[in-house]
Amino acid sequence: MNAADVNLYLVGFMGTGKSTVGRAVAHKLGFGMVDSDHEIERLEKKTIPEIFAQDGEPAFRAMERAFVEGGHAAERTVVSCGGGLVVQPGMLALLKTKGVVICLHASVETILARTSRQQNRPLLVAENPEERIRTLFAQREPIYKQSGTVILTDSRPLADIAGHVMRAWRRDAGDFVRARGSR
Repeated sequence: MNAADVNLYLVGFMGTGKSTVGRAVAHKLGFGMVDSDHEIERLEKKTIPEIFAQDGEPAFRAMERAFVEGGHAAERTVVSCGGGLVVQPGMLALLKTKGVVICLHASVETILARTSRQQNRPLLVAENPEERIRTLFAQREPIYKQSGTVILTDSRPLADIAGHVMRAWRRDAGDFVRARGSR
């Protein structure tokens, strides 16, 4: 595999910009772009809230694993991962066998502002969405920080974030190819 073909997986909490940044990076690299949540919705012919309500979160997490294992192209793809995907046991290790993992990060305040108007986030259907975000964020942050290069998205222009992601991907893609070659 050539370093220029290595997949990029964007992980991080909801509202950190994974889909928006992913589209910009995919466009600049000439890669395909997939969003794990959108692909699962397409395959299941249900929205994420419907999947959570009808099948439960464990079923959704199994769908995420199946997507990572084979639901997308193995090369030249930017994958925007759902916010909870990487925190499932074994998923970070699995992602790291598939390509470069980069974590987008934002402050809780930024996340609250970005997600406050969205109705398609079942984990925020709570009496106090802000408290739910703060709790989930605190639980997930240590895992996100282990996932790879962490890039802050607070108050930064999209072009700056995309440029930073591409620089980190280029560096890490070379390491990924070298590591695979030594196996």
